[in-house]
Amino acid sequence: MKQDSIDVTYVAQLARLDLSAEEVSKFQSQLVQVLEYVEQLGRLNVDGIEPTAHASPRTNVFREDVVAPSLPVGEATANAPQTLNDLFRVPRVVE
Repeated sequence: MKQDSIDVTYVAQLARLDLSAEEVSKFQSQLVQVLEYVEQLGRLNVDGIEPTAHASPRTNVFREDVVAPSLPVGEATANAPQTLNDLFRVPRVVE
């Protein structure tokens, strides 16, 4: 995969991260390494291997609902692009 095909600045903007030029360069090379590894995994022969969701068997992973302290509203909505009445404001998706 070409290193210039990953637009780290755009991805950082989507994640609302303000990265320095040095960080963009560092993350770009790291992303290339990750994607090259994923490509390498894609070339593995997995014939006869059953797909699994977990490496070891899991049973009854549910827990009881328990009320616990949470973030204050101001802290939870601090990075939201828009808020309205202490709620996250999102674009309408239903006509």
